[in-house]
Amino acid sequence: MAEITCSGLLFDLDGVLIDSTPAVTRVWTQWAIDHGLNPVEVARKAHGRPSIVTIREFLPRADAEAENKRVERAELEDLDGVIPLPGARELLTVLPTDRWTIVTSATRALAEVRLCAAGLPVPAIMITASDVTRGKPDPEPYLKGAAGLSLPATDCVVVEDVPAGVRAGKAAGAQVVALTTTFPREELQSAGAVWIVKDCQSISLGGIVDRDRRLRLAFADGRV
Repeated sequence: MAEITCSGLLFDLDGVLIDSTPAVTRVWTQWAIDHGLNPVEVARKAHGRPSIVTIREFLPRADAEAENKRVERAELEDLDGVIPLPGARELLTVLPTDRWTIVTSATRALAEVRLCAAGLPVPAIMITASDVTRGKPDPEPYLKGAAGLSLPATDCVVVEDVPAGVRAGKAAGAQVVALTTTFPREELQSAGAVWIVKDCQSISLGGIVDRDRRLRLAFADGRV
């Protein structure tokens, strides 16, 4: 077990705390088919970034806002198989509520619906696609997440599962832990992850230290 200390944790949502992959794949596969696109390519690129970015990439001449609303409606309605990932509920339960939040590329409405479907708590502060002008891999989402906790990003640990999110966390100055729930280890390492572990079961709270209530985190897997 290796240990580090930090003041707060910033979690991505899909692929980190919850498994929404079946629903995401179904929605984007159907959207791709409807537009004569490659479903596998579209579904893969849709993970971990705002939907409208994917839409603009594949349909640059379309009404992106209208298409985005269509995709969100489909995602809000498809909650079949949305469940917490291993260790997520247990980790969130032991963390002080004022020391963690969620930073996701989903909209606020979608994030809240998926958290409720998975039976996980909705944090008091949450940064979603609705709150930023530049999504991951830009650092804005994680900078805002840290600010929401009144903490510097440099004293936070970002927990991510996709290269774009890893890059966002690194650009914000945070230490980044990547989970191999969505992408292979090699891609996460190339993106700059400091630690790579299997899932949230590999992360544990070793205790709260010093008068600033810093968190001691232990990782079951090794450093890159």
